[in-house]
Amino acid sequence: MPERPADLIFTGGHVHTVDARQPRAEAVAIHGDRISAVGSVDEIAPAVGPATRVIDLRGRLLVPGFQDAHVHPLSGGMDRMQCDLREAEGREAVLATIRVYADEHPNDDWIVGSGWYMGDFPGGTPRREDLDAVLPDRPGYFPNRDGHSSWVNSRALELAGITRDTPDPFGGRIERDPDGTPTGSLHEDAAELVERLVPVPGEDEWLAAFELAQAYLHSLGITAWQDAIVTPDDLAVYRRAAETGLMTARVEAALWWERTKGAEQIDELVARSATGSHGRLRANSVKIALDGVLETFTGAMIDPYLDRDGTPTTNRGMNFVDAEPLREHVTRLDAAGLQAHFHAIGDRAVRVALDAIEAARLANGMTDTRPHISHIQVIHPDDVPRFAPLGAVANAQPLWACHETNMDELTIPFLGPERAGWQYPFGSLLRAGARLAMGSDWSVSTPNPLLEIEVAVNRIYPDSRDAAEPFLPDERLTLEQSIAAFTLGSAYVNHLDDTGTIASGKLADLAVVDRDLFAPDTGPIGDAKVLATFVGGTAVFEDPALGG
Repeated sequence: MPERPADLIFTGGHVHTVDARQPRAEAVAIHGDRISAVGSVDEIAPAVGPATRVIDLRGRLLVPGFQDAHVHPLSGGMDRMQCDLREAEGREAVLATIRVYADEHPNDDWIVGSGWYMGDFPGGTPRREDLDAVLPDRPGYFPNRDGHSSWVNSRALELAGITRDTPDPFGGRIERDPDGTPTGSLHEDAAELVERLVPVPGEDEWLAAFELAQAYLHSLGITAWQDAIVTPDDLAVYRRAAETGLMTARVEAALWWERTKGAEQIDELVARSATGSHGRLRANSVKIALDGVLETFTGAMIDPYLDRDGTPTTNRGMNFVDAEPLREHVTRLDAAGLQAHFHAIGDRAVRVALDAIEAARLANGMTDTRPHISHIQVIHPDDVPRFAPLGAVANAQPLWACHETNMDELTIPFLGPERAGWQYPFGSLLRAGARLAMGSDWSVSTPNPLLEIEVAVNRIYPDSRDAAEPFLPDERLTLEQSIAAFTLGSAYVNHLDDTGTIASGKLADLAVVDRDLFAPDTGPIGDAKVLATFVGGTAVFEDPALGG
């Protein structure tokens, strides 16, 4: 037990350590940036010195700091600085929010925002006419919550030169009326036809977005994350934050794989990784997007999507990187010590990712690059047992594993009953021995780990607790499993092996929750709040209610 006075002590609460050797404790002592002791109140009491800060948890819960294994903080922060549509519920509220923002920014040449929900619009695809009504003169550009579709008005289409004669670009699709006229919805890389015209924020604005996002994530108990799309410009922002001391989180930057390029970019990525790390910033991962999303039929499926009447179509979605060269690319990245971080929604994309990891393992052996596959919405049952022996981490975004409009109206009817039952198989993956990490994909959805964990445990959307049926309840996780995925699992993905559990010698990255989530009368998990977040023993967020 303690041999010297602690700088900080948490006592009088419930400590969920995520350490199998000592799952629960009452108190924790911290010296410098590391945990020096974990035990009972009486065992830790001798570590109190004249300069020790003692925080009485008063029965609350102390957990390892949450780590988001797939998130977009720079764009999430920027979204909050632009026309943010995430709180607008329904088509009319979305349009009203845009109208108000446009009125408040009369000098902006473009009106830019994001965050609309596909379920608020027929077929998940809003039209230019609605946007024209609130933006008649200025161009508007609005990616949706998942970033895979963008909504534009007639003025934006005109400036981009998009007409019925414009062909769909590689990796994208222009939504059209029967006569070929663009409707105003642009899917995947088709959005770049307009995006290239949108004014680009400067580095100072991006740095402000980083600060805003970091503060928000800390307020939710998040101590570390992996940014899932980091361009060279993004990396410059992160480097500046790290070099100037603004970065208080631990960040793994997943360098963006340009899908219009091939193997020629590998040497550049390796070089960028070598120069990208500073302090708490590391750049040892490469993000490879393999497909789109199911709601727009761009997620890559083994068998075709169904039509509305249940008959098969000829559409199997989009495959952004061909399978054979992908195996070679991943093998080379793995040999260079870089982690492959895949976006894979459909079962074909998941299979292609697993095949690429398998090729790298056969060529290089079981390296410690820790490849992970994010989203994993549909996994063919034959592929579930492949994760564990390949050392492929399943990176789950659990908030989506429930009944809501996108699932019930825009996904299940086009998959059919059998494939709909293969979605988000978290329980099956764990039972098959796979390692599970968790992330939010914010700003696609909330970055609040407690809300995400609630859905992982219940498979019910928090807004529908009393009305909805659980979605595939056999795939539910326990509270312990979910917390472990958001702490130890994500720490593994981020190569932060001295975090993720509360144990002597580990870094003191911790979060205080306002109630013991394991108590029988605690109420809904997602209603709990984080009261404090510590990184390396230093408070990066404190609610006045914490006390101490």
